[in-house]
Amino acid sequence: MVYRNVTEVLLSALQDSPVVFLSGARQTGKSTLAKWLTATRYPARYITLDDATVLAAARADPTGFIAGLDGPVVLDEVQRAPELFLAIKAAVDRDRRPGQFLLTGSADVLLLPRLSEFLVGRMEITTLWPFSQGELHGVVEGFVEAVFADDFSPYPHTGNSPMDLIEHVTTGGYPEAVTRADPDRRRAWFNSYVTTILHRDVRDLANIEHLDALPRLLSLLAARATSLLNYAELSRSLGLPQTTLKRYLTLLKTTFLVQFLPAWSANLGKRLVKSPRLLLIDTGLMAHLLGTDLQALKSRPELLGRLLENFAAMELKKQITWSRVRPGIYHFRTGTGQEVDIVLEDASGRVVGIEVKASATVRAQDFKGLRYLADLLGDRFLRGIVLYTGDQHVPFGTNLHALPLSSLWELNTKPHLNR
Repeated sequence: MVYRNVTEVLLSALQDSPVVFLSGARQTGKSTLAKWLTATRYPARYITLDDATVLAAARADPTGFIAGLDGPVVLDEVQRAPELFLAIKAAVDRDRRPGQFLLTGSADVLLLPRLSEFLVGRMEITTLWPFSQGELHGVVEGFVEAVFADDFSPYPHTGNSPMDLIEHVTTGGYPEAVTRADPDRRRAWFNSYVTTILHRDVRDLANIEHLDALPRLLSLLAARATSLLNYAELSRSLGLPQTTLKRYLTLLKTTFLVQFLPAWSANLGKRLVKSPRLLLIDTGLMAHLLGTDLQALKSRPELLGRLLENFAAMELKKQITWSRVRPGIYHFRTGTGQEVDIVLEDASGRVVGIEVKASATVRAQDFKGLRYLADLLGDRFLRGIVLYTGDQHVPFGTNLHALPLSSLWELNTKPHLNR
């Protein structure tokens, strides 16, 4: 089994929280991780609600089902029986011992308020994303800690060739896709995966009309990934009312197919009204939906740029789940066109700006947005980084650096603990 870097976070949560919820997209390895934990680090009974008999029992008598469990338990795919959440709340209110329930689910429980509100103050939530590059390389990434350190030492790194980077991007991080070396077999898996999510999981969450519009919407979102979310333009392109479109987008986010990168502003109120950027959860899936591959991307630099930006943003979101810094992640754009691809802000308000370039060379002009942000923030601006496809660290002024994109999983790495 590939060691998952969120493991220690989960085990720490089980030490002091009665309920821990491990959410994430289907086929990211939640069941595999949960079974491994019960066999090695967290002695508990494993029960999956993908079993039709178990699901029927849980739905018929949720209180009796929970009462009949003895000792710590893993409930896999628990969102399939939302009736259980109230019964779990009642059980936890009677007994607040930590580590009683490890729940897993393929839906974002924070977007299912009727479920999450039952366990407010009783449940800790973490996310299992598709494999990070560090996980695939056998290390725990520490890039986020490194860029927020007072003493920033951007060594060592080896740098990956542009073709290696493109291969990482087009393969993505879903465990099953990673194991399929044949691109045709990988495409077949992605086809089945999308069909299963849109025709099973979405139906489980909501009865919606025009289900045939969802695959078209997902492909359209892949083509617009890293762009600002524009409801009016998407609505016109699909011929759907904006109210329906917003409902569909919520469902795609709930099932972890898309993510939104919110806007950063020095004014906290403005962050809520500015448009977010769209992200696909996985660049392997994104490349599949765009119908592109390793060879095609050689001659499509504009598409490669979008894929690399999406790739970097998602690698950072993965790392944040186990980072001690736990910064917020945003994008920055002004009305006059000044922008920074990714903005990280820690709890004390310090900011790191990151630009992503699909180029093996970096120019001073590539730091324009970062310099603007530095001038805007003054002492709050910690440093600016341009990630590019070259293999050298190049300083571009005070607190400005060009780094190989592979620094995301090569800089400040750590060995796994207690593997």
